[in-house]
Amino acid sequence: MAEPATSPAALRKVVVASLIGTTIEWYDFFLYGTAAALVFNQLFFPKADPLTGTLLAFATYALGFVARPLGGFVFGHFGDRLGRKKLLMLSLMLMGGATVLIGLLPTYGQVGALAPALLIVLRLVQGFAVGGEWGGAVLIVSEHGDARRRGFWTSWPQAGVALGNLAAAAVLAIMAATLSEAEFLDWGWRVPFLLSVVLIGVGWYVRSTVEESPVFRDAQARQPAASAPILEAIRTRPGGLLVGAGLRVAENIGYYVITTFSITYLTTEVGASRQLALQALMIGAAVQAVCIPLFGALSDRVGRRPVYALGAAGTAVWAFAFFRLLDTGATPAIVTAVVVGLVFHAAMYGPQAAFLSELFPTRIRYSAVSLAYQGTSIFAGSLAPIIAVALLQATGSATPVAIYVAAAGAISVLAALVARETRGRSHAELDGPG
Repeated sequence: MAEPATSPAALRKVVVASLIGTTIEWYDFFLYGTAAALVFNQLFFPKADPLTGTLLAFATYALGFVARPLGGFVFGHFGDRLGRKKLLMLSLMLMGGATVLIGLLPTYGQVGALAPALLIVLRLVQGFAVGGEWGGAVLIVSEHGDARRRGFWTSWPQAGVALGNLAAAAVLAIMAATLSEAEFLDWGWRVPFLLSVVLIGVGWYVRSTVEESPVFRDAQARQPAASAPILEAIRTRPGGLLVGAGLRVAENIGYYVITTFSITYLTTEVGASRQLALQALMIGAAVQAVCIPLFGALSDRVGRRPVYALGAAGTAVWAFAFFRLLDTGATPAIVTAVVVGLVFHAAMYGPQAAFLSELFPTRIRYSAVSLAYQGTSIFAGSLAPIIAVALLQATGSATPVAIYVAAAGAISVLAALVARETRGRSHAELDGPG
């Protein structure tokens, strides 16, 4: 059966809308991580010593990841039954609302223990929302695009993640550069969170103009929706779920060590300025945003497996050079460490959306990719900054952190090697048995 056709103009519209919406939602999510490394340890956990305060701040940061699988489960269930678009609109509103409220929170000095408690609740809402965001954003592009260039088209929502991180770091860097330390801690940190009011409006408008996935509509017309998509995914595609989870390990751990833990390491251990750490992160995120679509396109030509394995292996090896370069304290070395690390990450993240979505049939795809993607985040991304800080506290050295990242890289290389190659397969083929 021929796949539903999407015009080039309609496909571009879907890609742009998905990119903008994803950028906005991940701006909100990453803003918290950057703020946790810079200010939350002082404003919400002020009675602890600096590293312990940071550890507590990262613990609340990790709760967002714990909520992500629940969001993926709920959004995936209804996304497979009701469609991709409705759930994307809901996730945007939940994420933006929680982010704005974080910007309005009282601090520990104002209300005591109530402040971190409220911070935890809002972080859980953020995690729940972003847990449903990723699957819907990449699938609505994947299911509009053609098989020949699916890696390229689905890499654009992935680039939105890098752009969201870039935007979060940039806004915080501007505030930090233009305000005194006291002003930044008093009110300046709130401004980036409150900006989400504007971003919600922009995201709602662009996503409201997008049509529902034609592949989903066609599948619904041919076969009733699964009553419990997540259970069907576990029963019928356990291998795909395990491979998807394995692919995520190095990508998730490596990314949050580079983009979150490194800020703490640079400012507390190396003695670098907060401004330098944010500038390095901004440069790295900008380069990464360009590289993600390039690696996505490369996976359309040579396959998902070799491109992904390259990124995972590179992440494992670069982890050791990464901290050696940071330890120099020199600006060129720090920027190089972050940029190269994020380029290797882009080699995994570029083909990842197509790779994971191609492991599952349409009727359970939203639930399955969300489980593989978000479930891994509990043990990978959420714990990465916490484990890294704990290793640093226990040993006084970053070498154990590098070994931790390298072990994650080895797991993802293995997953890429045992995965089946899915490049160029039509949705009709993907919906078949196997």
